[in-house]
Amino acid sequence: MLTEPRVVQRADQPYVAIRALVTMQELGAVVPPLNKEVFGWLAARGGAAAGAPFWKYNVIDMERRLEVEAGTAVAAAMPGDDRVLAGVIPGGRYATVRYTGHPAGLADATSALLAWAAEQGLAWDVAETEDGQRWGRGSRSTSPTRPRSRTWTSGSPSLRSGWRGDRERVGEEVELMAQ
Repeated sequence: MLTEPRVVQRADQPYVAIRALVTMQELGAVVPPLNKEVFGWLAARGGAAAGAPFWKYNVIDMERRLEVEAGTAVAAAMPGDDRVLAGVIPGGRYATVRYTGHPAGLADATSALLAWAAEQGLAWDVAETEDGQRWGRGSRSTSPTRPRSRTWTSGSPSLRSGWRGDRERVGEEVELMAQ
């Protein structure tokens, strides 16, 4: 199930995450355990998540590799360390849609959001680089020109997840930052 796409205004949001360079084939095996590690790291420092876990896609090259951050928003900025980075997802306008269903449907959900955004004449914060599409403010990037599932952070594509039990995903928010 897909909600109607819309544009929302987001405030700056501090977050913590672990960055990984992965291929599409490695994504599902490498990135999910990183979210668990981030939550363990937070708990060990007395920190608390201020939202669902997310994946932030900084660089996307579907044929080669992705730069992804697995993380969560936090209520207040906190320092990172050698393993966990701390950052701020910039405030701004985000195109968003909520998808409920199996993860295999995320590509179609993202495509629907991109098609809707094109109809609305939205421009993305994204730049082509030698490593792929860089999403996010600092480099004129955000999400989609052909994103699969995105994460919301630093203007990049994001994917926030909701889970029931161990395996059943009940909701995904695909958000892309518009300029």
